[in-house]
Amino acid sequence: MQVWADFQTQHKDRFLSELVDLLCIPSVSADSKYKGDVANCANAVKEHLLKAGCDKAEVCTTAGHPIVYGEKIIDPKLPTVLVYGHYDVQPADPLNLWDSPPFEPVIKDGKIFARGACDDKGQMFMHIKALETMVKTNNQPCNIKIMIEGEEEVGSTNLGLFLENNKERLKADIVLVSDTSMISMEHPSIESGLRGLAYMEVEVTGPNRDLHSGVYGGAVANPATILCQLIASMHDENNHITIPGFYDKVLILSDTEREAINKAPFSIEDYKQELGINEVWGEKGYTTLERTGIRPTLEVNGIWGGYIGEGAKTVLPSKANAKISMRLVPNQNSDEIAELFKKHFEKIAPANVQVKVTAHHGGEAVVTPTDSIAYKAAAQAIKTTFGKDPIPTRGGGSIPIIALFEKTLGLKTVLLGFGLDNDNIHSPNEKYDVFNFYKGIETIPYFHKYFADAVK
Repeated sequence: MQVWADFQTQHKDRFLSELVDLLCIPSVSADSKYKGDVANCANAVKEHLLKAGCDKAEVCTTAGHPIVYGEKIIDPKLPTVLVYGHYDVQPADPLNLWDSPPFEPVIKDGKIFARGACDDKGQMFMHIKALETMVKTNNQPCNIKIMIEGEEEVGSTNLGLFLENNKERLKADIVLVSDTSMISMEHPSIESGLRGLAYMEVEVTGPNRDLHSGVYGGAVANPATILCQLIASMHDENNHITIPGFYDKVLILSDTEREAINKAPFSIEDYKQELGINEVWGEKGYTTLERTGIRPTLEVNGIWGGYIGEGAKTVLPSKANAKISMRLVPNQNSDEIAELFKKHFEKIAPANVQVKVTAHHGGEAVVTPTDSIAYKAAAQAIKTTFGKDPIPTRGGGSIPIIALFEKTLGLKTVLLGFGLDNDNIHSPNEKYDVFNFYKGIETIPYFHKYFADAVK
């Protein structure tokens, strides 16, 4: 609608400036030293919701970091969209790999560089500015509820209880989320599924203290060496995960479904060049798009033990640790997989070390229907602003709370993301294209319009 476009053009510089201010707040949920910053960010989001036109907005306390909730109800008879996002961000480490400080946003070459720029402050903020666009132009097609949490990056620990305790307040017809990516701005897409997650930490202990590697090396088992051997054994020569029972419930797609996934525009050479690798890696018998979308994985996210400081210290460490994530596909259950991992890791550990396995958090895989009214509204919105139909894709990441929306609230979700796979989320130099930010603000109101038109 022209009135939306005129408003967005008039206020685009302010929209960007406000996002930059939000990105300056180091709302790292995983690190307790940032607890005050997380709270400050929650309050900032609340104020933005009120300024955007919400009739009410509040910061809701939890046992962990707060949840921000706001709503603009124009007519109870109209459809209601529940928007979900998160204001917490990943830790910025390693800091020395950033070209600019992670919480001092820089706009360069049409991109915003900052931690949280794409995941998920930039994408979440699009919805607040889209709401403002609709409210200030008196063209809001449906009721809108917005729930922005502060613990997505640590597993949404307290959001499940919040959903249970607020079923009436959160009543809606659909959940709308922008925390995913598109193939490109030239090839817009909508993710129709996400993988689940089981996140583990393992600790291997040998001697009761660090030892001199010359005096004791060769006679006492080195926990770091044992840990590496245990991890390496979890993939076979075909890069197939060796945990017994791991694949028992994996949903196998038909040849037709696999063929459809591989129709998405993709260049393996461009992929390798962009990542700086000589060859891809993964489970034998599957393409890169299949490996990252429809197959489960096991990856080491961090590993440490012994001396890692400057110079040399000849030590045989007492302990070695690793953090391991497993991405899961439909029919796999995160609790079951976590238990299979624990039993297997404990079983294969040799007698000369002790192991401790801790399950941190998890969530289930989801598949969103592409024939629903909501998906079609999203596709129509993209066609309106991009001039072409979106391509359905499967996302490799996880948003654990999506499965809970359906389980607890009985609501399906539409994943209307505007990020790109090369936005470096969870990595140094995270960025978000300014064009994508504005394109999201332009597109989102059309989703509300087309969804409301279809449901009425």
